[in-house]
Amino acid sequence: MSWAAWLVWGFASTLVLTMLMAGSQSLGLTRMNIPHMVGTMFTPNRDRALLYGVLLHLVNGWAFAMAYIGIFHATRTFSWWFGALVGLVHGAFLLTVLLPAMPALHPRMASELRGPTSVKQLEPPGFLGLNYGFRTPISVVIAHVVFGALLGGLYTYSIAREVSAAAASVPCPSHCEAARP
Repeated sequence: MSWAAWLVWGFASTLVLTMLMAGSQSLGLTRMNIPHMVGTMFTPNRDRALLYGVLLHLVNGWAFAMAYIGIFHATRTFSWWFGALVGLVHGAFLLTVLLPAMPALHPRMASELRGPTSVKQLEPPGFLGLNYGFRTPISVVIAHVVFGALLGGLYTYSIAREVSAAAASVPCPSHCEAARP
């Protein structure tokens, strides 16, 4: 595993994912703001929550990048398309399992069953995040597929360069020199 490639490309892929999600919210494709949702788990201050959420989202992105790279190595499949496939599975898991479970984890999120209170004011995402708009699942899946494809492609390129550089630095044995014209 290339730690440098994980650090650089994991961070770059996370930035792209975050920008795609923020862009889809700004364009009105979804009302979901993951950094804000995550940040309000730690503070009721909405401005500070956004800062905490962005930082935590970047750290989580790095952690997920490590998981993706672990999957690449475990399967010995290194490509952009395999990264996109892992991103598709990741996005589907997020939409079908994690988002519906958020009210149970989040101290300031209302429940689908109980509704808002004076403390629990955030709307729950619901299944597929549909409470935040019918295009939410599309933007989440696209962002995660792009994350995986970008990470898979860039990581594959990096390790291919490392392998070729390592091969070029290996000295030729004496019997290779004798065979040269």
